Amino acid sequence: MVHILKPPQSLDAVTDFKRTVFLAGSIEMGTAENWQDDVAQSLEMGELTLLNPRRDVWDLTWEQTITNPSFRGQVAWELEAQEKAAMIAMYFAPSTKSPITLLELGLFARSNKLVVCCPDGFWRKGNVEVVCDRYQIPTVRTLDALITAIRQQFA
Repeated sequence: MVHILKPPQSLDAVTDFKRTVFLAGSIEMGTAENWQDDVAQSLEMGELTLLNPRRDVWDLTWEQTITNPSFRGQVAWELEAQEKAAMIAMYFAPSTKSPITLLELGLFARSNKLVVCCPDGFWRKGNVEVVCDRYQIPTVRTLDALITAIRQQFA
């Protein structure tokens, strides 16, 4: 059974991080499809916890500053979840800019737990490919292939 944990749910709810996947990637509201739900629906397999940063309800009025406790809590949740996750599955939707995902790629490039999907059409695909090549990060070309990579990791 796949369990899904989203902010602001506490990460303390996870009892075993050895079977966790953080779903890093494009979220840009109104631009990026909800690919995280597609992944979750496709992964009905064994015990697995998906750490999904896409909140069910996002408040567009939040000021994105360190002094805003709600915003700061969201970012802190994402960073802690990525640090604790056994795998980070990263998706760059071609219709987005995904600046935070690019930042996260840099932060976790040396973690040995990334698998990256950067389809043709993503505006900085070349940059992503060079970083992945340099740090030997496995890459796939489609969302279906990313789902397959998750299945293989936790088979």
